[in-house]
Amino acid sequence: MSGCGCDRETTQSLERRTLLILLWINAVMFVLEATAGSIADSTGLMADSLDMLADASVYGIALYAVGRSPLTQFRAGAASGYLQVTLGAGVLVDVVRRFAYGSDPVSAMMMVVGGMALAANVACLVLLSRHRDGGMHMRASWIFSTNDVIANASVIVSGLLVAILASRIPDLVIGLAIAVVVIRGGIRILQEARERRPSVSADVNVGA
Repeated sequence: MSGCGCDRETTQSLERRTLLILLWINAVMFVLEATAGSIADSTGLMADSLDMLADASVYGIALYAVGRSPLTQFRAGAASGYLQVTLGAGVLVDVVRRFAYGSDPVSAMMMVVGGMALAANVACLVLLSRHRDGGMHMRASWIFSTNDVIANASVIVSGLLVAILASRIPDLVIGLAIAVVVIRGGIRILQEARERRPSVSADVNVGA
């Protein structure tokens, strides 16, 4: 039975189920954080919501790549990296806009929603832990979720500082920091993708 491909099919099925759950978690949290960020006038929450949107897109791309050739998985991982860098640049633009035109972040909402996002991403990491050393598409998913936990914790801390200092500066700083984390995560994926790029011949052999 070792040649029946049962283990491979089981792995692929688990990957699909995991990625589908992650996609829904991040999509829901994107809507929640974007809405809360707009109401709370928070750069940190808006940045984190765009990070969630990036991850939902990444999980969708990874879901497409499950069961496909190593070269397709590589391309999916690389596409995820480019997407992450692009959305990180979008966050930078929002930070600059709010710095120039002003903002009045609501600290309590930042901490509450940031805590919800943190819990959601810890759950994502637990789900991804068994797949972290899989194909490039799964590796990308692991890196993005790790970055998210850091970003969520940062939003909570910034909300606390906004309350203590009565200043919007911590919110702007955290928004900037999240943008940097997102961009660095995308660059890291692109670097790993280059290092782990499969040969075209190997891809043909797998497809055969």
